[in-house]
Amino acid sequence: MTREEKAKYIEDLTTELQETGVFYLADTSELTVEKINDFRGKCFKNGISVQVVKNTLLAKAMDQVEDKELGELREVLSGPTSVLYAEVGNAPAKVIKDFRKKNEKPLLKAAFVDHAIYIGDDQLDALTAIKSKEELIGDIVSLLQSPAKNVVSGLKGQGDKIAGIVKTLSERA
Repeated sequence: MTREEKAKYIEDLTTELQETGVFYLADTSELTVEKINDFRGKCFKNGISVQVVKNTLLAKAMDQVEDKELGELREVLSGPTSVLYAEVGNAPAKVIKDFRKKNEKPLLKAAFVDHAIYIGDDQLDALTAIKSKEELIGDIVSLLQSPAKNVVSGLKGQGDKIAGIVKTLSERA
């Protein structure tokens, strides 16, 4: 790779890291071509892009990212590294966990999810439990609707009683 190609590659990596809110660093070494293609396919179906990177070039790209603090992630840059980019915070974790039901790898090295950094494969369960923005909005909407539904049903029940009393009184008169 020439110096110009490396500079372009680092620039592209920097742009990708800067624009995405969610990326995972994983070790996909020792996976056969068939298994890595299967893993990439599962990632693609879930809106995740996978890119194998050189650690030195990724470290240089991390240094150039301006609005995110990525210093801790540099500690895991040893051995083969794949970067998984996603829109949903827990999507890569779910794909990795599902894929590992039949395979030993990929191993999670680290993850960056909405300015939070998770280091180590032991964080995989915590990452799968993260809710997406849509799930959180749905939870909030249902919480807000719950008291309103109770008030409406209470008023409806009382309204029927009041109507019955008025009807009874009008019949007596």
